[in-house]
Amino acid sequence: MSKSYLPGFTPWPEKVAERYRAAGYWTGETFGAMLRARAQEHPERPALVCGTRRWTYRELDQRSDQLAAGFARLGISARDRVVVQLPNVAEFFAVCFALFRLGAVPVFALPAHRRAEISYFCEFAEATAYVIADSDGGFDYRQLARQVSAEVPTLKHVIVAGEAQEFCALDSLYDSPQTFPEPRPDDVAFLQLSGGSTGLPKLIPRTPDDYLYSIRASADICGLTPDSVYLCALPVAHNFTLSSPGTLGVLYAGGCVVMARRASPDEAFPLIEAERVTLTALVPPLAMVWLDAAASGHGSGKHDLSSLQLLQVGGAKFTTEVAQRVRPVLGCALQQVFGMAEGLVNYTRHDDPEQLIVSTQGRPISADDEVRVVDDEDCDVAPGEVGHLLTRGPYTIRGYYRAEEHNARAFTADGFYRTGDLVSQLPSGHLVVEGRAKDQINRGGDKVAADEVENHLLAHPNVHDVALVAMPDAYLGERSCAFVIPRGAVPRTLELTYFLRERGIAHYKIPDRIEFVDHFPKTGVGKVNKRVLRERIAQQLKNAAT
Repeated sequence: MSKSYLPGFTPWPEKVAERYRAAGYWTGETFGAMLRARAQEHPERPALVCGTRRWTYRELDQRSDQLAAGFARLGISARDRVVVQLPNVAEFFAVCFALFRLGAVPVFALPAHRRAEISYFCEFAEATAYVIADSDGGFDYRQLARQVSAEVPTLKHVIVAGEAQEFCALDSLYDSPQTFPEPRPDDVAFLQLSGGSTGLPKLIPRTPDDYLYSIRASADICGLTPDSVYLCALPVAHNFTLSSPGTLGVLYAGGCVVMARRASPDEAFPLIEAERVTLTALVPPLAMVWLDAAASGHGSGKHDLSSLQLLQVGGAKFTTEVAQRVRPVLGCALQQVFGMAEGLVNYTRHDDPEQLIVSTQGRPISADDEVRVVDDEDCDVAPGEVGHLLTRGPYTIRGYYRAEEHNARAFTADGFYRTGDLVSQLPSGHLVVEGRAKDQINRGGDKVAADEVENHLLAHPNVHDVALVAMPDAYLGERSCAFVIPRGAVPRTLELTYFLRERGIAHYKIPDRIEFVDHFPKTGVGKVNKRVLRERIAQQLKNAAT
């Protein structure tokens, strides 16, 4: 009898799935069952620390059961999509595990997303509910929810952690636990967001089978134990923070997750000292801030960071020069992580030579991670040469959610995912990230799709054409520069910036620099030559610095 999956999901071919089960990668465990098992093994161990609140595994398990009952009372049921946009608070886990228990499907949004992104996620996923904080970082998410509710007819419920005003208060939903059918481990458990090089992010379907394998293997590679204490400094919904090994890896190991609302040394260093944090994860710009703070005496002089054993850095390339500073300045080991929400994750290992740790982005988790480095014609390049990274394996998706046309381009006929990364591979299997082939800016780990921002700018009456490109930046790795051909009067830069903000896009997508030009350089086939534009702005920055 054929299996029924969430519509829009591309499952692994059955023979491939059988092989992954036989190899022990896919065990049939669900997220709800994983939490239940930990709560039974060590009910009184701390699972989450969030400000002054400390939840044990028993409490997290009970809260998840009670919220699942409350969600069901609202009418949320199996396979309903629920957009979850919460900051780094303990409620994120109670909400997610409650939805997992129901078999409902969280769609993980980031706190930085605004009306354009959230309306799209809710509409495209046909979400029935939207879970938010009341406010965070000076931004009122309830006002955002009012805008989104007016635009998305499927949205029946807005659920608020905090002061709910006219919406449903999350705290009002805790109810007497019920028993719900166990979700299937091979069907979609949640939807993540792609980095996206074309327009708004694609939705990435993840199953308990594939994701829990990645989590288990990551926890093993990173040496997690029940004594591990993880500082959640990056946004909790980010794939890196969730699963590499992240918060879910630490919960799988029976350790403790400490929530930081901000990743600045002012907030993070006191938490490391107070909670005896053993590991955390940062993107390169934040790692540089931590290193400077510690080197200046901000960290080492004012706070005891001696419990920190491991700093993971990922999300963008970490330069060798900065990587070499981690051990002497912070006194902990460095682990480079290169991965993607679509699947493949690479780690440097604890027993790797120091040179590999500081100069590569690691090697794949699994012996069954298939990696190819190819040229523009999909032919394998010679060992050590730079090419396009293709991959497939037991935790790399076979297709984006409801994206059949895009999937035909993003995946090969035999199931390899085109990552869009340019890499070289060493004989040891370690990858060195050389750049991106996709039209995308990696702004300190935040991915900006050029054509999405271009389309917003083209809506301005005084913009005739626009090309968004990356420009080099010592802090973020890349920032964005918009080359604009004006129509009529040349608009002011601040006018365009305000225009983009009013259109409701995330702040990190707003161009860092705007250059007005009369025309664009073109390729031989008449396309905008963005390579020339990138070189032009890089040279301008270089000249200005000398």
